[in-house]
Amino acid sequence: MLHHVVLEVSDLLRASDFYDSLLSPLGWRRHVNQAGTIGYGISRPILFISERTGARAEGTLISLAAPGIAAVKAAWEGGCHAGGSNVAQPGETSAHGSGPYSAFLRDPDGHDIEVTVGTD
Repeated sequence: MLHHVVLEVSDLLRASDFYDSLLSPLGWRRHVNQAGTIGYGISRPILFISERTGARAEGTLISLAAPGIAAVKAAWEGGCHAGGSNVAQPGETSAHGSGPYSAFLRDPDGHDIEVTVGTD
C-alpha cells in the first residue's frame, strides 16, 4: 500500500494555490502547514509538496481518484485556473490504469496530474 508521496516544488506559495484549487473538489484538505512543506489528504496527509531550489519534475505523474465526473471537471478547472496547464480536458478515457473518465493537467513545476473517476 502506498503511504505518501512528496513532490518538490520551486515556489511553495504558487504550488499551494494550485493544489488547494485542484484538491478541494476531491474532498482533500491541508493537514500539515509547516515552513517549506504542506501536506494534503482526506483523513490524513498523503500528498506533500515541499519547496526546494532547483526542483525538477522529470517523469512525474500522479493519479488522483475523484468521486464522480463533476469532481473531475471541478478539480481540472480549479487547477487550470490556479496556474496549471491543460494536458487533456475531462472526458472518457481508456488509458492504462485510469478510470473510465479522466482529465490531465500539469502543475506549475511540470508535474503531470491525472484526476480520474475511481472504479473501486
